[in-house]
Amino acid sequence: MIRHEAAESLPVREALPSLAGALDAHGASVLVAPPGTGKTTLMPLALAGLWGAGPARRVLVAEPRRIAARAAARRMAWLLGERVGGSVGFTVRGERAVGRDTRVEVVTTGVLLQRLQRDQELAGVDAVVLDECHERHLDADAAAAFLWDVRETLRPDLRLVAASATTDAEGWARLLGGAPVVEA
Repeated sequence: MIRHEAAESLPVREALPSLAGALDAHGASVLVAPPGTGKTTLMPLALAGLWGAGPARRVLVAEPRRIAARAAARRMAWLLGERVGGSVGFTVRGERAVGRDTRVEVVTTGVLLQRLQRDQELAGVDAVVLDECHERHLDADAAAAFLWDVRETLRPDLRLVAASATTDAEGWARLLGGAPVVEA
């Protein structure tokens, strides 16, 4: 049972059509939205086709910290009226809650970096969201660089979203090859 009232109250929903258009046209985008607007929770569900209209996709959401990864997965599962490990799961160092039907997986940037080292193409993944991209650290910067390289050389169909409330949006847009900036 999807909690429509809770999802409808998130302001980022108004920016989702613009984000979808930017990704369709450019394959990458920067989403800037204040805290609490749904950029971490509703936007990945929409990208995966779990909320609103859209094709079914597999989405990885990279969070800078384990506690944020777990919390984001719990909130998304709650919005869908499910338990973590169903349509939404998470993987952090030492803990994994995913299932065969998982379409949104929240991971730490360290886990994402390890996956990129094992499987450069990220087979089976349609989109990657770098959440809280303003939190700069080695894992996040390396993952962003690898993702851009993967998109440019191996997987031009891989969609990339850099999301934050306080990031240098124009800097990330340049980093992502002139990606459009969408604000909520």
